[in-house]
Amino acid sequence: MTAPSIAPSTGPNTGPNTAKEPSFRESVDLMFNRAVALMDLPAGLEQKIRVCNSTYTVRFGVRLRGKIETFTGYRSVHSEHMEPVKGGIRYALSVHQDEVEALAALMTYKCALVETPFGGSKGGLCIDPRAWDEHELEQITRRFAYELIKRDLIHPAQNVPAPDMGTGEREMAWIADQYARMNTTDINAKACVTGKPPHAGGIQGRVEATGRGVQFALREFFRHPEDVAMAKLSGGLSGKTCIVQGLGNVGYHAAKFLSEEDGVKIVAIIERDGALIDEGGLNVEAVRQHMNATGGLLKGYAGATFTEDGAAVLERACDMLIPAALEGVINLSNADRIKAPLIVEAANGPITYGADEILRAKGVVIIPDMYANAGGVTVSYFEWVKNLSHIRFGRMQRRAEESRSRLIVEELERLSSDQHLGWTLSPDFKEKFLTGSDELALVRSGLDDTMRTAYQAMRAVWHGRSDVEDLRVAAYIVSIGRVAQTYRSKGL
Repeated sequence: MTAPSIAPSTGPNTGPNTAKEPSFRESVDLMFNRAVALMDLPAGLEQKIRVCNSTYTVRFGVRLRGKIETFTGYRSVHSEHMEPVKGGIRYALSVHQDEVEALAALMTYKCALVETPFGGSKGGLCIDPRAWDEHELEQITRRFAYELIKRDLIHPAQNVPAPDMGTGEREMAWIADQYARMNTTDINAKACVTGKPPHAGGIQGRVEATGRGVQFALREFFRHPEDVAMAKLSGGLSGKTCIVQGLGNVGYHAAKFLSEEDGVKIVAIIERDGALIDEGGLNVEAVRQHMNATGGLLKGYAGATFTEDGAAVLERACDMLIPAALEGVINLSNADRIKAPLIVEAANGPITYGADEILRAKGVVIIPDMYANAGGVTVSYFEWVKNLSHIRFGRMQRRAEESRSRLIVEELERLSSDQHLGWTLSPDFKEKFLTGSDELALVRSGLDDTMRTAYQAMRAVWHGRSDVEDLRVAAYIVSIGRVAQTYRSKGL
């Protein structure tokens, strides 16, 4: 079976040559087709997995500033092979049905890849959140949530949203409270949404989760010298140069952790007003503080060279490129000029289907979005489980761990006091060993394990089959295979 050709899209794209590009949704379908062409699936089951089950469009009014403003929102459900379905809600003027359905499809495959027991969903509201003050945004969010809740499109057992571009802990807290007001007897009401603040039923480590997952994905990739060599690189992460496109929540945390904990040099950061360049390595935290002070702008930062041509910086030489903002930033107009031998898709769909073809032909290794940015949904899963169990992680076992560890430390101290043995405990060993795992430590441990296991599943297909040339196809094969197994168990 070969992937069918798709007519040029008239949807939004980026770059001068994008008239030839399929839309985001079509790109996802084409990438799906590349994978199923290498699988033995019945045509009917293949079609069932591919299609989006449903999309609800809502148009609602809110009285703001003395007049009624009408907003358009979407909630798409791609697959209910497992329930609840899971996926973020984004606030952006670019939100449209095709984008939401493409993101919902990616959520299905992403959840299957990292083995979180969810189907795929996604939501969006066509709005510029910066155009409204906090009180107005709360009114809009609560009304949008009301429209979805009354149709069970937000529900702990059926559909569980999370933050996405333009939303965060604040919006999730409003949605959770709106659900609780409308479902006063639901003991599991807090599980209706994830990404909430810790004090409102959230979980430690959720805000950093997607960026932390990018870090763990790269660490696992660099544990395999054979894979590193395929990207024409060698050695470990330390000292590698990296360009990050987008310093939002995901890009910021990924860049911060990689630079501060793994010795990666962030040589350029690209944002909407341009880019900062420093071959010696940027101070990510200082750049972030500057952006907070200037309303999200890089211009005026004194510690690096600023250029307004951010798009050109994507094409600079570096070891790793991390697109962490919008879809389609690497496309037919610039793919052939991308010099990074390793690209990590921290955003959803940052590389179009056509660009993917060009990059693979050049030998670029791409760590695909459905794996690289799965940290968010993984920790969302932990939060959902926490809300259903009504107890924070670590509460039952932390002190028991410390008590057992203390017995070992006391025995080691007794032995080290014996001068004939000639050894002593290192100064900080006791403090580290006696600290039991709190919620944050357990969340990071679970995320690390998830990213390692998922990479190994992809890698087994990538290296185990001669007809699989890249990690993206390997990821789709693993994901689609797991979705197919679930449908078969339901009798389909």
